[in-house]
Amino acid sequence: MSYIIGLYSIPDISNDPYPMLVHDHNLAVLEDGKLISYLHLERYTRTKYDSSLPKKFKNIIKNLNLTDRSDQVFIFTDHEIGRASIGLDGDVRFEASYSPVLKGEIEPGRFYFYGQWPEAYVINHELAHLYSCIPFYGDFKENSLLVHFDGGASLSNFSAWTFRNNKIKLLESHYSYKWLSALFNANALVFSMVKAKKDDQNSVPGKFMGLEAFGEYIAEIENWLVKNNFFSNIWSRKKDFFCSVKSTFGIDIGHIDNKDPFIQDIAATIHEIFVRESLKAFERLAEITNSEYLYYSGGSALNIKLNARLHNSGLFKEVFIPPCTGDSGLAIGAAVAGSIHKGFKIEKVSPYLNNYLIEDYKYYSYTEKEISLAGDMLAAGKVIAVCNGYGEAGPRALGNRSILGRADRKSIAKRISTESKQREWYRPVAPIMLLKNAELFTGIEKFPQIADFMLMEYEILPEAKTMIAGCVHSDGTSRIQILRERNQNKYIYDLLNYLDRKYGIKALINTSFNRKGEPIVHTHKEAIESASAMSLDGVVLNGKLKKL
Repeated sequence: MSYIIGLYSIPDISNDPYPMLVHDHNLAVLEDGKLISYLHLERYTRTKYDSSLPKKFKNIIKNLNLTDRSDQVFIFTDHEIGRASIGLDGDVRFEASYSPVLKGEIEPGRFYFYGQWPEAYVINHELAHLYSCIPFYGDFKENSLLVHFDGGASLSNFSAWTFRNNKIKLLESHYSYKWLSALFNANALVFSMVKAKKDDQNSVPGKFMGLEAFGEYIAEIENWLVKNNFFSNIWSRKKDFFCSVKSTFGIDIGHIDNKDPFIQDIAATIHEIFVRESLKAFERLAEITNSEYLYYSGGSALNIKLNARLHNSGLFKEVFIPPCTGDSGLAIGAAVAGSIHKGFKIEKVSPYLNNYLIEDYKYYSYTEKEISLAGDMLAAGKVIAVCNGYGEAGPRALGNRSILGRADRKSIAKRISTESKQREWYRPVAPIMLLKNAELFTGIEKFPQIADFMLMEYEILPEAKTMIAGCVHSDGTSRIQILRERNQNKYIYDLLNYLDRKYGIKALINTSFNRKGEPIVHTHKEAIESASAMSLDGVVLNGKLKKL
């Protein structure tokens, strides 16, 4: 028996509540190739984007019974700011030599662990992202292109690799597309449009993707943005922006109002530039490599419009993106790479992996009566939350830590998003539905696997929009999550079946179960507290409905 422990615990550059560079510390444990423990730190500490794992390392390792084992191997994920991590008391220390080039394999590291020196390695940030695909899709397929794309990793923000003859080979790595990712996490104009501050950078991409759907791409706006370097430096002086708007378009505005159609068109134009130029990179790589499959990870892979363009382009037979495509999946990728290095076959898993100190939540049961109680409440227009089993890996709630409501009512969507969760007016909610009903809304017969993880958007047929009115974006699309079979999520599957059979309800709103500024709930206690604070009508705890 062998335990491979993956960690992402590089310290941030500041002690601010919201990290500046390093965020979303996490830890994963694989036993003989099977993922048995996973901790996304923020779920446990209740601090959004938490990057304080070194300070809590001792207690976490103790709680996981990993302090006195001799069959452990540790794999640390690095970051561009370093390859070292140290515990609060100095009795846990990891370091690895700097590498000027990206290597397609794990590298030796040095780990002092409570007076011992267990076997330890480091993996570059880029590869850790890519290896996080394997537990959800299986081994990399022959003749695949592997692409990481985010704000920054070890030595690049964009890297491309090939997988052939069971070997990973680096094709290119660079910061040539840093200007694209910076549009989402370092652009003053974008921050102003979504009314974010500099320390809100981790939340800006999701907000911006919501706002841009209200506008349209306009070529004249693109030329103007490029000429002015996207107004990336107007953090404290917006006068230059206002003057340029007036002199170029004859529009006199005194502040940035995201309800203004012109501002919305700017957002849509910036977003279209990101999608279009990113797609060009994939087109170039597809032509160079003639790869059949694409494995894609990193923060940019959360962009559903780019994902849809990639899938619909026909460049690849299939596109694979993990549910934890951001930094919250780095420990999983590290542990997977270490397990493969040790000769283990990786067992496929569901996305429901967050189980730190809630292992007893794993097995639960419910009756048809309990399904009908929840279903009848939802059909009557009530809003309920779900806290079943383990939490999801990644930022998207996929049915185990979700708030649910009728998808055909805009009033319910508004209640959930802007009233209960206190989100911005322009941010949409997503629907969850059975595979048999997805064709009804889209006219599409086959759906890619990434739709299981809410990573695609679809055009909704005009005649079907009323049945999903609360989840249709202003541009006519929707970020659909699909349940193909009951084993994916038995409770939600049975609930959707009941609603369809008895009431003709074909989809439910599914949004993350968390209050504003807080991580998704982890425990039943937190679920009850959050549901009550948000004035929800009920909460399901391991299959049992509790009315509030």
